Amino acid sequence: MQLRTGWRVAGLIGGGLLYSSTAAAQTVQANPFHINVTTSSPTGDLALPLQILLLITLVTFIPALLMAMTSFARIVVVLSLLRQALGTQQIPPNQVLIGFALFLTVFIMHPVGVRLHQEVLQPYLAQQVTTQTALQQAIGLMREFMLRHTREKDLQLFVHIGRQERPTTPDDITLTTLMPAFIISELKTAFQIGFLLYMPFLILDLVISSILLSMGMLMLPPVLISLPFKLMLFVLVDGWNLIAGSLVRSFQ
Repeated sequence: MQLRTGWRVAGLIGGGLLYSSTAAAQTVQANPFHINVTTSSPTGDLALPLQILLLITLVTFIPALLMAMTSFARIVVVLSLLRQALGTQQIPPNQVLIGFALFLTVFIMHPVGVRLHQEVLQPYLAQQVTTQTALQQAIGLMREFMLRHTREKDLQLFVHIGRQERPTTPDDITLTTLMPAFIISELKTAFQIGFLLYMPFLILDLVISSILLSMGMLMLPPVLISLPFKLMLFVLVDGWNLIAGSLVRSFQ
């Protein structure tokens, strides 16, 4: 009797499983490509997975954007040229120079960052603007900063190379044209500052070399003798204060 009851229970369970699998198969056959994923938000913005993908993509481009759209390139080139002019080889180390350049960049870009926070990030977090609108506003603010520090000659170069029509307003300048023009303008300014930094140390090297040559000390490297005098001169004029102040003022 118990055996028969067990077989009946097993038959009911098997029949239920068979029925559920058959119903599921019929549902899949009726609509095999149906995926219940929301493609857009109620406000018409991008879907959340697309927003996450866009955010991850932007994070990967942060180093390139930092060098191409901010004051970082000018600062790090000037600091590297200063180290070469002093002749201190790897002192300060690269990590120190890059860290100093990053903090100076944050200080210089602070007004732009405040505007980005107030005009772009806060409305976006409050869902007052869409992702596309927020990106366009952010690019517009960065465009204003780059246009202030880009030479007209450099813009004309890339407009001519790209065979584009002559822009009549700043909004007509494409970002692909503005970014390389901004970079070469920054590099030229950095080399001009580096040249002015090199001159006093170069004169000091020439004086030390002439003195050693007149004394007949040909086997003694002039750089070894001039390095302490360069460091003393740089410290006496408060060089780091002058360098930082000049770099910040060059963007004002």
